[in-house]
Amino acid sequence: MTFDGLRPQRLVVVVGTGTEVGKTWVAARLLRDLRANGVHVAARKPVQSFDPDDSLTDAHHLADASGESPMDVCPRHRWYPIAMAPPMAADALARPEFSVEDLAAEIQWPLPAPDVAFVETAGGIRSPLASNGDAISLIELLQPDIVLLVADAGLGTINSILLSLEAINSGAHVATPVVVLNRFDPADDLHRRNRDWLTKHLDVDVLSSVPAVLAKIKAN
Repeated sequence: MTFDGLRPQRLVVVVGTGTEVGKTWVAARLLRDLRANGVHVAARKPVQSFDPDDSLTDAHHLADASGESPMDVCPRHRWYPIAMAPPMAADALARPEFSVEDLAAEIQWPLPAPDVAFVETAGGIRSPLASNGDAISLIELLQPDIVLLVADAGLGTINSILLSLEAINSGAHVATPVVVLNRFDPADDLHRRNRDWLTKHLDVDVLSSVPAVLAKIKAN
C-alpha cells in the first residue's frame, strides 16, 4: 500500500537490528548498482534524526545514490537535528508529534513509478519511529515486497537477528524478511560461523554480499 496512488513495481523496506549497522550504506550501494544496470530506482527515508554537526545526513547519502534530491528522499519538515529517536527528537525540539500514518502518507513516488524503491527506517527494528509505532508499524502500512534486515556480522549478531526476526514476524504483513550480514569478512572465522549457524537454523535467506542481495531483489 502506498498513499499517493502509486506503487513501485518492487518495494523494499530496509530495517536494522540496531543503530550503526549500516542500513544506509547497504541501501545506497544497492541503489547505485541497480541504477548502473539501468533500473529506475527511488529512495525514501520518512523521518531522520541526526547530530546537528553532521554535514551529510542519511537523506543526502540515499539521494546521491538514487539520483534524487535529499528533500525528495526525506521531507524537510521531518529532519530533526538531534541524535535521538525521531519522536523523542521532535519532543526535545518542541516540534509537533507525528504518527506512523503521517509518515506513510507523506511518501511520494516519482512518475513514472520506480522499478525498485527503497524505504529506509530509523534506528533498530523496535526503535520508536513515531508517536504511535516503530518500523514494524510502518511495514504493516506499506506492505513491501521485501524486508531487508541489516545486521552486523560479528559477535552478538545471532541474538540481535533472532529478536529482530521475532518482531518482524509478529507483524501483520506478508513479506518474508531477508537477513543481510553487513561488513561480512569471509576471512573472519566468527563471521563465517555466524553465517553458517544462521543459514542452518533459520528458514529465511541469510546473505553476506551485495550481489547476492541484488539477485534476491531482482528475483522477487
